[in-house]
Amino acid sequence: MAEEGGEGGRCVEDLDEECGHTLKSSSLLPWDRFSSWIHCICIVTFDLELGQALEIIYPGHIKLSEQEKSNICYLAFPDSNSGCMGDTQFHVRIRQSPGRNGLLPEHQLYNQKCPIYLQVDPGYYYGYVYFRQVKDKSVPRGYFQKSIVIVTRLPFVSLFTEICALIAPEFFDNGEPSIEAACHDIDQWPNPTPGETVNLPLLGTVLQAHIPSHSNKVGVPAIPGSLSEMNLSPSPTPTVLSSVHEVHIFRCFLPVISHVHLLWELVLTAEPIVVMAGSPATCSEMVQALVSMITPLMYCSDFRPYFTIHDSEFKEYTTKAHAPPPVILGVTNPFFAKTLQHWPHIIRICDTPHLSTSQKHKLKKGGSLKMLDSKPGVYTYYRPFLHKDKVILKKLLKGVQTKRPGEVQTALLRRHLLELTQSFMIPLERYMASLMPLQKNISPYKAAPAPRPFNPDDFLSTLETSGPQLTSGIKGDWVGLYRRFFRSSNFSGWFNARYREVSQKLQALQLEALSDAVSETSSRVECGVCHFIVIAVVTFAFLFV
Repeated sequence: MAEEGGEGGRCVEDLDEECGHTLKSSSLLPWDRFSSWIHCICIVTFDLELGQALEIIYPGHIKLSEQEKSNICYLAFPDSNSGCMGDTQFHVRIRQSPGRNGLLPEHQLYNQKCPIYLQVDPGYYYGYVYFRQVKDKSVPRGYFQKSIVIVTRLPFVSLFTEICALIAPEFFDNGEPSIEAACHDIDQWPNPTPGETVNLPLLGTVLQAHIPSHSNKVGVPAIPGSLSEMNLSPSPTPTVLSSVHEVHIFRCFLPVISHVHLLWELVLTAEPIVVMAGSPATCSEMVQALVSMITPLMYCSDFRPYFTIHDSEFKEYTTKAHAPPPVILGVTNPFFAKTLQHWPHIIRICDTPHLSTSQKHKLKKGGSLKMLDSKPGVYTYYRPFLHKDKVILKKLLKGVQTKRPGEVQTALLRRHLLELTQSFMIPLERYMASLMPLQKNISPYKAAPAPRPFNPDDFLSTLETSGPQLTSGIKGDWVGLYRRFFRSSNFSGWFNARYREVSQKLQALQLEALSDAVSETSSRVECGVCHFIVIAVVTFAFLFV
């Protein structure tokens, strides 16, 4: 594998000297702002002796482990002879090597303010890939093959797809100087701050994007409140992105739209799912669409928008020695049709999702898995707990016939899934709030009380009077779905996050009570020594909360 850095690293160091005088005027160091958006940009090429090889890393000082470099190289190219001629864009998710440094302070601050489903995961990188394959007689194999990979921790799929689409063609036309110029532009960007609308100049274009915060209402696009908030510049006119992270879910689900409620249940309960497609672009977008189905609930299991036979977790995820893990995999290599045929839920899609309503794929039982490599459809033994919402399905299919814009179709489907998820989660949120101790039970002279234990049976007993039927017209076995959800990583992730929030709230109330006790006691005690003792005692007590 080619060594990282090289001439690209030296050029970037020269760039540091050129822009250093402007950055030294602030507390920021060169590459600080760049690092808050992007970890590095990799150029991956095909070497006759080495295969996929890492040609250059920008900036040159960035270090990747050998495992990370290997995964990036193999994920940067299609995993089969899928005929990806021309330019192909897709994204991947890469596990970070153990023992690496934690999150940057900027990312820690971002995580505190962003929606939980958009938080930076310290264990993973995202890679946004732009792959080019064209005939070239001057190359020994007869084809030019090269990829640009933007490696970042941010799950901004839509934004980085646009960024990659700007940088990669410039690189293919003008070479390394265009990468250097792009890095320089990105190093001038403000930090990704939730709640802000930012203008991001890049190679003569300006991208305008809103960074969601946890205070934003889910499903409603944020509107900048003022010109100063938008940070507008006179020119050029910004390209406004409707979302930094959302994909066109209707386009993804159209081939299997009649099974969208079944798929929602599978994702909600963190079932193992394989998406098989002919290109990494199709499977990666489909995996991302699946994960987004349960927004605003965070999908807490692993997911790989694009997975190859060379991935370092290949054996871990394909072994038949134990049950498949709760992972969503996107694959293109026909080899997986045999290797993963024991997985319980498989979605096989073609790369032309614009189907007529008469071409909808039927649900296929798992016994038909040997036909996976040729027949599209959903293969599963799963029996849904809930009935389909025929009203929304009819509306969406009518929209196909009347040529309703895809953006509108996506908005309709996303709102329906959002309302379905909220109907499912509201009873859980209400029950969790009931576990909070009464404020009158918080004493400054005792440890902060803990929330009462979560009792599944107690919760289920509340559904008859305050269940999902109050906000959703969908019928079915909601109790059975909740029981299955309780066994999933999504429930564990949600409950642990809520328990931490409640515990922090109780500790804050305890601190407030301690503070009031100090003030009340000090107003009655005239002796300064006694005052000091009181403060010491309550402070010591708080340390053991």
